[in-house]
Amino acid sequence: MTLSVQDLSFRYEKRLLVLEKISFFVKKGEFIGIFGPNGGGKTTLLRLLIGLLSPQSGSIEILGGLPRDVSPRIGYVPQIRNFDRQFPISVIEVVLQGRLAHYKGYLNFSEEDKKTAMEALERVGLGEMSTHPFGQLSGGQIQRTLIARALASQPEILLLDEAMAGVDPLALKEILDFLLSMKGEITILLVTHELQAVAANMDRLFCINRDITTYTPKEICGHYAMGLYHPPLMEKEGNT
Repeated sequence: MTLSVQDLSFRYEKRLLVLEKISFFVKKGEFIGIFGPNGGGKTTLLRLLIGLLSPQSGSIEILGGLPRDVSPRIGYVPQIRNFDRQFPISVIEVVLQGRLAHYKGYLNFSEEDKKTAMEALERVGLGEMSTHPFGQLSGGQIQRTLIARALASQPEILLLDEAMAGVDPLALKEILDFLLSMKGEITILLVTHELQAVAANMDRLFCINRDITTYTPKEICGHYAMGLYHPPLMEKEGNT
């Protein structure tokens, strides 16, 4: 089992519970979609899974250990809404940040680090833009660069928080196709609102709204794209 969560609860200081006694498991190589309303706890859950937050109660076992103990084996693509596009950093320098867990503290990254970062960048189709200023990228290219940064750490599990937000339909398809190319190779948890585009390709889907509801792709209906979240609808007797 790659990931096991049992009776997990979390609240921020002086707030109502964000997550309440949620339990689920993820098998190695699964591609899991995560959706739910804003404020429902999706980002909080990912932060708990990588050890940035600690639960008030319950347990998380990921890759056989506690999140903080195995964090170098977890790739994380956070939400990115606004950043200084004038900041002088190249695409490859962003991707090299994924090698910091292997950084030895010398003046430069090792040749192995540089090679691994470049391979990750090439894998997302941006190898020719390695020296390009990060701030001049399109929305889809930014997201692919951040995915490459996560892949540069050579993770066994990849967590993505709204990696398709704010990109055009073509970029969305490119990102999804790339993630699908890794299906079964590494375990992937993708937080997304783009259910109509991604649901059919998931192994399972989790709706996070303080608690958790698990769906199969066939149980996802058009209501969710409108923000109407409900338990799985049972098929009427006699329907196929």
